[in-house]
Amino acid sequence: MTQKWEYSIQDVLSKVTPTPMIENGLSREEKIAIISEKFRDILETLGMDLTNDSLRESPQRIARMYVNELFKGLDPANFPKITVIENDMNYDQMIVIRDITVISTCEHHFVTIEGKATIAYIPKKKVIGLSKINRIADFFARRPQVQERMTTQIADCLEHVLSTPDVAVHINAKHYCVISRGVEDATSTTVTTDLRGAFKNDPRTRSEFLMHCKTGDL
Repeated sequence: MTQKWEYSIQDVLSKVTPTPMIENGLSREEKIAIISEKFRDILETLGMDLTNDSLRESPQRIARMYVNELFKGLDPANFPKITVIENDMNYDQMIVIRDITVISTCEHHFVTIEGKATIAYIPKKKVIGLSKINRIADFFARRPQVQERMTTQIADCLEHVLSTPDVAVHINAKHYCVISRGVEDATSTTVTTDLRGAFKNDPRTRSEFLMHCKTGDL
């Protein structure tokens, strides 16, 4: 029988570079209610007429979006169930998942980070379902982030659950804090990589992985 390993979120997060957070003890419903009230204050301060039909429910919409969608990665309960299985085939070549959509939020200005991730590993004893890698990337993206930390968190998680140092993460993303404000540059992108094990130390493995990262324009 193929051996399986399951990981609790507490075990995984203890091995992952932390996001600056505090435990406030608030339930999901309490967070939505408080954020809704605060956003009402913000919109009224900006001079928006919240009696207008188009705007009346906006504070509640924004609050639900923050808690249930954009920042759901702040809630450990939303971490995907991770089960890895024994590498029965003894597969020892690179496994690459390209063009993973990454949607996150810049923690400096709270606007969108939009990009693509390429993630790879070389199996040893364990392998993981391909969709789980997408879900792990999405979990760490769905919180206020800086791209460097997000890249490292994904790599930390995969190195731990797969019990291999041979992990690589590459993210190429547009930052809307650069596009919509400040320098207002709509074409530049930011690239971050976290190369570990053979991906860092073996020039041929590194070169092969970076070749896979050469995808189309964002």
